[in-house]
Amino acid sequence: MPVSEKTRDGGKVLCINGGMTIFEAVELREQLSAALTAAPERLAVDLSGVEEIDTAGTQLLIALKRQAAKEGKALEYCLHSAAVLGVIDLLNLAGALGDPVLVASAG
Repeated sequence: MPVSEKTRDGGKVLCINGGMTIFEAVELREQLSAALTAAPERLAVDLSGVEEIDTAGTQLLIALKRQAAKEGKALEYCLHSAAVLGVIDLLNLAGALGDPVLVASAG
């Protein structure tokens, strides 16, 4: 599956690579939800490797934010890919997701 882990500043970062579409949504939801539940206080999700995102992927981003709020944890989306930025812009979701929008450098 296109989810891997790394550490940044002593915290866990999940990296999503490939698609966030209806075809990957169920498996991604399970992996991301479990990682959030297991995280002590905060979790970062690196979106720089997301090549394609549809409404199912967008719903997953919003649902994970809601789960984090219910669990009292901080969830940060970072290094948004061009595909993710396009959806955030198109649907005006920057405020709903509440993260600084930074584009990963090409290189």
